[in-house]
Amino acid sequence: MKMDTVVTQPAIEADRICLRPLRKSDEGLIDVYAGDLRVAEMTTNIPHPLPPGATEAFVARAMQDVREEHVWALDGSARSQAEVLGLISLRQLDRDQSEIGYWVAPAFWNAGYASEAVQALVTANPLGNQAIFAAVFQSNPASARVLTNAGFAYLGDAEAYCVARQATLPTWTYSRKLD
Repeated sequence: MKMDTVVTQPAIEADRICLRPLRKSDEGLIDVYAGDLRVAEMTTNIPHPLPPGATEAFVARAMQDVREEHVWALDGSARSQAEVLGLISLRQLDRDQSEIGYWVAPAFWNAGYASEAVQALVTANPLGNQAIFAAVFQSNPASARVLTNAGFAYLGDAEAYCVARQATLPTWTYSRKLD
């Protein structure tokens, strides 16, 4: 029998946003934003169009005590922004490593929210990782800049399947060692 560890997911404060665990009331904004083709095309796993019930199932998985992926909302409500500006996640890998993923709703692009969220999550290191990996589509250089600005080092080129585009696309892979 395998014993899973329950990880308490902390809220992480940043300058303009709070990274907080998802709650059921986030479903509406996540559904609208994730249903935007511009968001789906820059992720590996968001289909387009978004099937009915997909967001509810995603939020339910994110709220479980035992989960493979830890998801935080980028909450800007303390600064009169939306309660959900985007999402950021860590998926636990082996050997004290995680893979980070993130997206920001198009209405908030080019405002530095992704950079702030990635830096806050790396600094907090809530899973106690020794390294965090990331991959971004080569058609998304803005996301690559977010990673390099947060101290991630380029490792090389690879490929990943994009559900929304129904195609395998070239990616850039990055890593950040943590102390």
